[in-house]
Amino acid sequence: MALPKRKTSKSRRDKRRTHDRLKAVNVVECPRCHSKKISHRVCANCGYYAEHEIIIFEDKGKKKEKKEKKEKKEPEKASKEK
Repeated sequence: MALPKRKTSKSRRDKRRTHDRLKAVNVVECPRCHSKKISHRVCANCGYYAEHEIIIFEDKGKKKEKKEKKEKKEPEKASKEK
């Protein structure tokens, strides 16, 4: 089992930990509705991102995605009856 040769000093320990902090979230104003939102994300208030409507709100509190998943067409199996 490996053991340290010398005690790690407080200075060296703290220098190593300088990057172990939480970073502040970049909050910007939505250009369409002027509410606060996280940059490079869809606005939770209006549902737009970069002048494109991503989320359509039917009622307040209910969200419906605009772009639906394309359904894969299953190949029709031709059954041969003898």
